[in-house]
Amino acid sequence: MLKQHLNLKLSQKLSPQQIQLMKLIQLPTQAFEQRLMEEMNENPALESGNEDEFEKDAYENDSYDEYDNDDNEHIDADDINIDEYLSNDETPDYKTQINNYSDDDDDRESPYAAAVSFHQDLINQLNTFILSENERAIAEFLVGMIDDMGYIRRSIADIVDDLAFTQAIYTDEKTVERMLHVIHELEPSGVGARDLQECLLLQLKHKTPSEYVDLAIDILENQFDAFTKKHYDKLAQKYGVSNEQLKKAIHEIEKLNPKPGGSFAGSSRLTETVVPDFAIRINNGELELTLNGRNAPSLHVSRDYQEMMQTYKVSRDKSSQQKEAVQFIKQKLDAAKWFIDAIKQRQETLFVTMNAIMHYQEEYFLDGDETKLKPMILKDIADLVGLDISTVSRVANSKYVETPYGTKLIKEFFSEAMKNDQGEDVSTIEIKKILQDVISEEDKHKPLPDDQLAEILKERGYPIARRTIAKYREQLDIPVARMRKKM
Repeated sequence: MLKQHLNLKLSQKLSPQQIQLMKLIQLPTQAFEQRLMEEMNENPALESGNEDEFEKDAYENDSYDEYDNDDNEHIDADDINIDEYLSNDETPDYKTQINNYSDDDDDRESPYAAAVSFHQDLINQLNTFILSENERAIAEFLVGMIDDMGYIRRSIADIVDDLAFTQAIYTDEKTVERMLHVIHELEPSGVGARDLQECLLLQLKHKTPSEYVDLAIDILENQFDAFTKKHYDKLAQKYGVSNEQLKKAIHEIEKLNPKPGGSFAGSSRLTETVVPDFAIRINNGELELTLNGRNAPSLHVSRDYQEMMQTYKVSRDKSSQQKEAVQFIKQKLDAAKWFIDAIKQRQETLFVTMNAIMHYQEEYFLDGDETKLKPMILKDIADLVGLDISTVSRVANSKYVETPYGTKLIKEFFSEAMKNDQGEDVSTIEIKKILQDVISEEDKHKPLPDDQLAEILKERGYPIARRTIAKYREQLDIPVARMRKKM
């Protein structure tokens, strides 16, 4: 028996312009300025200008009909309506403007620690070593394999294979091992380790030798399992030392950083300048939001290009070269007008999204108490402003806002909801803050295991399972109770 099936498939493809707009929205202020300069360098029809020089927004007053410019479609110069590209103004402009930013914001910059230069800094350190071309290529490949915590998670044998298959570099394990020793000489100490034991040993071996440093090295090399399990009595007996001597050796280990990449990110050497995309101020008890003025440049279409159009229009004899030129001019004018419109849409999207977030979290922004952050997911804001969740995500993931309580990454204000014992929705941020406070106040000689932490939070009105406590603790980068124990 033959069966007929009718399948309907609905698909939506983004135009190249829509994709470019999404990319513009995602850019933070500094990256946006760089993108703006690139566009102006590539398109001579796009120029910057002072708003005060122009009295009329030609973009709003000109009638401009878009052309369907398929890549394969030839544009006949005779079909181009030249008047669409000419303005009645003596000095036409297509500037963007927005009235919710201040010129005072233009140069605002805040120091903010970030790890964006981590790998580049390691590469720069490699330049101080005398290496052959092949050795340098291997060493740089190893640097590229270092994760954000400072570790190389691949075995030497696997790295040899990776070099052959991805880089066409054919070498052996001995050479890779030798280059790994070079990586281990880089700062921060411990970077490039393959596991925690090696990471801690690398740091200790860079220290000035002493009685307690030597004992700490011996413990890590030969009694690492007993150390991780906090079997201090066994260690004291093994090495024939007093508890005080052992305590000093353990203290040498505790001063080390198990995540050298993470500590490097927070060091002053990697402090980069982050320009807040927004600023929130409190004025007479009311919140005020401003968009950094550097996101609202004044742009217009080049007068020279419009004059070229005028010259072509009045010309009696239109040569083939002139027709080719006017096609080029039209392409540049179209691109300039689209880019100016895209910037305006970007400004509006950024402002309405952040404005919705500010009012949603009004209680927090008024006094800075993180426990007052309400549960908020991307869909909550998307529904408020009528934008796609992906658009809100692009704003939240890459933008910073200056508040009276410091410069914050916007995505930090988003969190899921959990119910307290009153049946009320509370933010997971609030629960994590309380968990952090409980752990900071515990007796470090008898740290609280996760089941006891769950009981304490339950007593405070937050009925949370032990496995959830463990998840939040890991997200807060807090080790298990055994690892928090002090002698």
